[in-house]
Amino acid sequence: GYADPFNDVTVDVAVTGPDGAEQIVPTFWRGDRTWTVRYAASAVGEYGWRSVCSDETNADLHGREGSVTVTEYDGSNPLLQHGAVRPSQNRRFLEHDDGTPFLWLGDTWWMGLCRRLGWPGDFQALAADRVAKGFNVVQIVAGIYPDMDGFEPRAANEAGHPWDDDFTSVNPEYFDNADHRIHHLVSQGLMPCVVACWGYYLPQMGVEKMKQHWRHLIARYGAYPVVWCVAGEAGMPYYLTKTREEDMAFQVEGWTDLTRYVRETDPYGRLVTIHPRSTSREEVNDTSVLDMDMLQTGHGDRDSIPNTYRRAAAAQTAEPRMPWINSEVCYEGIGEACRQEVQRFMYWSCMLAGACGHTYGANGIWQVNGRAEPYGPSPHGMSWGDTPWDEAMQLPGSAQLGIGKGLLERLDWSAFEPQPDWVQPHATQDRPVAPYAAGIPERTRVYYLPRGVWGVTFTGLEADTTYRACLFNPVNAAERDLGAARGDADGAWKIPLPGAPLLQDWVVVMDAE
Repeated sequence: GYADPFNDVTVDVAVTGPDGAEQIVPTFWRGDRTWTVRYAASAVGEYGWRSVCSDETNADLHGREGSVTVTEYDGSNPLLQHGAVRPSQNRRFLEHDDGTPFLWLGDTWWMGLCRRLGWPGDFQALAADRVAKGFNVVQIVAGIYPDMDGFEPRAANEAGHPWDDDFTSVNPEYFDNADHRIHHLVSQGLMPCVVACWGYYLPQMGVEKMKQHWRHLIARYGAYPVVWCVAGEAGMPYYLTKTREEDMAFQVEGWTDLTRYVRETDPYGRLVTIHPRSTSREEVNDTSVLDMDMLQTGHGDRDSIPNTYRRAAAAQTAEPRMPWINSEVCYEGIGEACRQEVQRFMYWSCMLAGACGHTYGANGIWQVNGRAEPYGPSPHGMSWGDTPWDEAMQLPGSAQLGIGKGLLERLDWSAFEPQPDWVQPHATQDRPVAPYAAGIPERTRVYYLPRGVWGVTFTGLEADTTYRACLFNPVNAAERDLGAARGDADGAWKIPLPGAPLLQDWVVVMDAE
């Protein structure tokens, strides 16, 4: 009987594994007089547990004990077969807990927990489409959304908003409804990249209240194979604020503190990142708190290509080294632009520049436009577009990025390094719409030719290596055998005429015979 259970008491569960190691797992308040713990074991065997309550006089919540027997998982879900993801030892790519490489192909559902994406039909239909196309990550915000003031009706799910209007207490029923959606993503092999909120809410909530929000999320979803994204555009102040500089300074400092808090509170050590205005590194004042660098490089169609090249090149060489992805770029259809050819360019240019994956976005899905209920205007008064989410789901770029992921997963992609000198001309800051190359010397070479094959020379081929060359269509996955590729006296080779059958972008794959 607490007057304010969410704020008056906290409960943890101390779990002791077969090896004697202890984990402190937070519980979450379920409403009324109920606290729930969710736990995922990392090994088979006997686990003991003991509850630890901040109110040690409460015998119902403090000092309860029990045990659990954990057996081997025998299903086929790759997230459960191989475990959550982490940076590789060389910190160039991501891998599952068992060492299996993980090629991130994310989709952007920022407002996917709201009622405009109905449960179960709408949500499950979108998930099924993304699974069929090869996606394995969904970036989704835990109810405190961007592009709005926070407590607007369009943010609600079936049980309302995630917090009460003054951020005093969570609404457990909101998260009960969200649980169905998060669980379904994992059950379909889609890893949730859980974003706590948009960065500009920190001045409204304060750091301590935001820590409560994060503790609740860790307790709810930490047992799942998730990635934590501490905030979206963390340092960006609210659109209409009159204290812009002060807010930005407060937010960068506060989100750095909160990123440390997430790492300290999460008993599983899930991968931690932060969604940026430009790069994750610029959103915190201590990069050691991050496991992965996210980029955001623009929504300006082809005008965003130079910035994408510059940011990708900087991410690949930045210290401390960490895996990186372009987590937001040129949502397909935004501004009646950024169509599928731009989607292909962004994907292939980033992947061959060293990215560990890529996140796609479709305008209409990220804000969940309904046919009868489009999202509408942002605080600045403009709408980003009213394409319904189920139409946006069928935009061709999503399938074409899945085709790209499928090709790379046939190869030893996690061992690739960018190799710009393998092709002439090649992309530079002054000429970013030019060929890209990556691979493994004497084994595999992959090239992206954004303007087609004319005038392209493949260079640096080893004198004692013959490759089998294949022309791959990134639009439909059609392949054409180009025969043997052996360098001339200078190590150069060109695709024999007539070359590619169409004037478009192409991928060339060379495998050593």
